[in-house]
Amino acid sequence: MDVPVVTAADSERDQRRVAAELGRRGIGRGDRLVVSASASPALLAVVLGALRTGVVPVVLDPGLPPGERAALVADADPALDVADEPARLLTGEATAELAPWPLARPMHYTSGTTGRRKGVWSGVLDDADARALSAEEIDLWGFTAADRHLVLSPLHHSAPLRFAVHTLLAGGEVLLPGPFDAARAAQVVTGLRPTTTFCVPTHLQRLIARDDVDWSSFRVLAHAGAPCPEPVKRAVLAALPAGSVWEFYGSTEVQFTVCSPADWQAHPGSVGRARPGRRLETDERGQLWCAVPRWARFEYWRAPEKTAAAWRGDRVTVGDLGRVDPDGLVWLDGRREDLVISGGVNVYPAEVEAVLDAHPGVVESAVVGVPDDDWGQRVVAAYVGDADPAELAAWARERLTAAKRPKSLHPVGELPRTSTGKVRRLDLPAVLGL
Repeated sequence: MDVPVVTAADSERDQRRVAAELGRRGIGRGDRLVVSASASPALLAVVLGALRTGVVPVVLDPGLPPGERAALVADADPALDVADEPARLLTGEATAELAPWPLARPMHYTSGTTGRRKGVWSGVLDDADARALSAEEIDLWGFTAADRHLVLSPLHHSAPLRFAVHTLLAGGEVLLPGPFDAARAAQVVTGLRPTTTFCVPTHLQRLIARDDVDWSSFRVLAHAGAPCPEPVKRAVLAALPAGSVWEFYGSTEVQFTVCSPADWQAHPGSVGRARPGRRLETDERGQLWCAVPRWARFEYWRAPEKTAAAWRGDRVTVGDLGRVDPDGLVWLDGRREDLVISGGVNVYPAEVEAVLDAHPGVVESAVVGVPDDDWGQRVVAAYVGDADPAELAAWARERLTAAKRPKSLHPVGELPRTSTGKVRRLDLPAVLGL
């Protein structure tokens, strides 16, 4: 099977070449390097070679429209832009020394589901914090030299890049099968026997529906990025080795929780407990705040007012709404930007979606508010599945108060999403013709 396999040794050799080339060009600690390429051994070498010399890679989606890409590059103000050609930094044979671990975090731009993208900047860390940052991730997922990590999501997003990078730092291998295709992914899982992967629920939905996947090699399958429909989650738990299916809740900016298989099975719908070294609580508006260690701090690039709004001392919020129960389990209600106010009543889309998703004829749903002359906003829902809209409306009437019931229900072939699987709620009204 023709799938690139990146070994830690080969990658380290290339990282040293990248470091030497950056030094030759006079690019050093705190400088920014833009790269916007598809997953490849060269991309991983450039990211890690830069990070281990204190250069901050700004990793952009290679599929961005030219105008949007140009705006982000101008905002990042890089010392160098290698665009979709990371191998340009691997042309020489000279090598340079590397720090044992990354001295910074890559700079990513938020995914933009609720407005203008923001750069997430952590600067260059001191030695102790840099070591702690990598140790936290490696220890949490137990990465070792025996791991073979399967990349299913684009590496310009923070979570898939983080998993791949830390597998290599731990001495393991990374499989790069290319853009997600369920049939090819099934072949890779069955034939090359990865031990770990990160994915989003869309991947799980497409893979679990197949009967040609041998899941037995996995010790960790971690998913995040969007809510996973309960029937899909239960099917995945049943198909994979016991104890291997994990979930986490985080964002481009910061990681919040981890949910073990046991916690989810005992408390379906929870996103787990605070990661080690973190503490979660809510404010008077139901907004979640997380106290984080020093190495997890960040600011919004060149946006001090947004940075100030996100932080209270060592606590940070990204605007998500939820609750922390007496046992320390975290439950999400959605984002404040997604909140629908209908007739003066706060309606959280996640609550309505949970009811709709529980219908046997619904695969997944998404809820949004649209302007209404009488109510301010009215609740509408799109869903994937074969449920009859009238039957689904009756189902909702039995389980939701009047203000929370969708005023219209729209079956669709698929929901509009970002490349990480998050539903683009802002696009729903246009998709539905509302």
